[in-house]
Amino acid sequence: MSSFSPPESPSIPRDPRAIALLMTASLAVMAAAAISPALPGLAIRFADHPDAAILTRMLVPAPALSIVLFASLAGWISDRFGRRGPMLIGLALFSLAGSAGLYLADLNMILASRFVLGVAMALIMTAETALVGDYFAGPRRSTFTGWQIAATNFGGFLFIALASWLAGFAPNLAFAVYLLPALYIPFVWFAIEPGGKVHRAAVTFAGEVPRERWLWQGLLVLIALMTLLSVMGFFVMPTQLPFFAAELGFDVPSTTGLALGALTLVGGAAALTNGWLSRRIGTSGVLALGFGLMAGGFWLLTLSAALVIVLAGAAAIGAGFSTLRPAFILLTLNVAPAQRRGFASGVLTTGMFLGQFLSPLVFSPLIAGLGYAAIFAATAVVLLAAMVMAGLVQAVTLLLGTPLRTRPRAE
Repeated sequence: MSSFSPPESPSIPRDPRAIALLMTASLAVMAAAAISPALPGLAIRFADHPDAAILTRMLVPAPALSIVLFASLAGWISDRFGRRGPMLIGLALFSLAGSAGLYLADLNMILASRFVLGVAMALIMTAETALVGDYFAGPRRSTFTGWQIAATNFGGFLFIALASWLAGFAPNLAFAVYLLPALYIPFVWFAIEPGGKVHRAAVTFAGEVPRERWLWQGLLVLIALMTLLSVMGFFVMPTQLPFFAAELGFDVPSTTGLALGALTLVGGAAALTNGWLSRRIGTSGVLALGFGLMAGGFWLLTLSAALVIVLAGAAAIGAGFSTLRPAFILLTLNVAPAQRRGFASGVLTTGMFLGQFLSPLVFSPLIAGLGYAAIFAATAVVLLAAMVMAGLVQAVTLLLGTPLRTRPRAE
C-alpha cells in the first residue's frame, strides 16, 4: 500500500470534483420525500385499487428499505470496480426509476419503481461518500462534509418545493422532478475520474492510519448505531409533526411547512460550520454538540404549545442532526482502510436509512400509547445518552493506540 499527502487542490467552489459530489448529495432527501405532497392526489387517482391507502403511503419509505438491503453490496461494488461507474449507473437509474410514476398507470408498478429508485440511491451515496475520502483529507475533508450535508438540505428543500408546485397541477407530475438528475450525468462523467490510481490502489492519506480489521469494523458498527439513533429521532419531525400540530390546534399545512422549513434551512446553515467546529472542538466535541442540540430541541417541544417554541424546537433538531451527519461521515472515512471506503460508506448508509424506515414504526405506537410530551422527553434522554456513546468512539480509538490523526504508515 502506498501512503501520501494529496496534492494541493482548488478551493471547493472551483473544484469540478467537489461540485459533482455536491450535485449528487442534493439527491439524498429527494429520493424519498419529493413525492410526499402528491400522496393525497395519488390516493384519489388510484381509489379503485383495493390497497390504495396503504400502497400510496408506502411510496415514500420504499426507497429507504431497498437502500438498507442493498447499500453494503453497493459499497463493495464501489471498492471492487471503482466509484465512477456505479455513480453514473446510479444517476441514470435514479432518473429512470424515479420518474416512472409520471408515465406508469399501475400503482403496483409505481411501487416497484420506488424500490428500484432505492437501489440507484445506494449506488450514488456509497460511491459519493467514498469519493469524499478519496479526494479530500484533513481540514478540507471536514469542510467538504459540511458542504455535502448543506447541499443535501438545500437540495431537498428546493426539490420538494418544486414537486409540491407540480403536484398542484396533477399528482403524477410530481415525479417529473426525478428527471432533473439526468442533467448531472455529463458533468459527473467529466469531473469524476474513471477507476484508477485513487480508486483501485489502496492508498492512505496523511492523517490516517490503517487499522486492525476487528478494530475498524467494531468502530464502524458503533458509528452506524449512532447514525441510526440520530436518524430515528430526526424523522420524528416529518412523520409525526403534522399530527402533533393538529393536536395543538394549529393549522396543519402552514405549521408543518414552517417547521420543516426551519428544520431544513437552519440545518443546512449549521452544516456549513462543520470545518470550523471540527478544528476547534474536535470530532467528539462536534458529536456531543449535535446530540445535545437534538436533545434540546425535543425538550423544547415538551415545554409549551406556543408556535414559536415548536419552531425553535424543530430548528434545534435540524441544526443538531446536520451537525452530526458530517461528523459520522468523517469518522467513517477515518476509521476504514482506504481500500474499504466503499463498504464502510455502505454500512453508514444502511444505518441512516434503517433509522429512517424504523422511525415511524417505533414512534407511532409509542406516541399513541403515551402521548407526545412523554415520548419527546424520553427521546431527549436517549439523545443525551448518545452523547456518552459519541465520546466512546473517540475514547476507544485513543485507548487502543490508533488515534484519528497520526502520522501515516504503510500497511
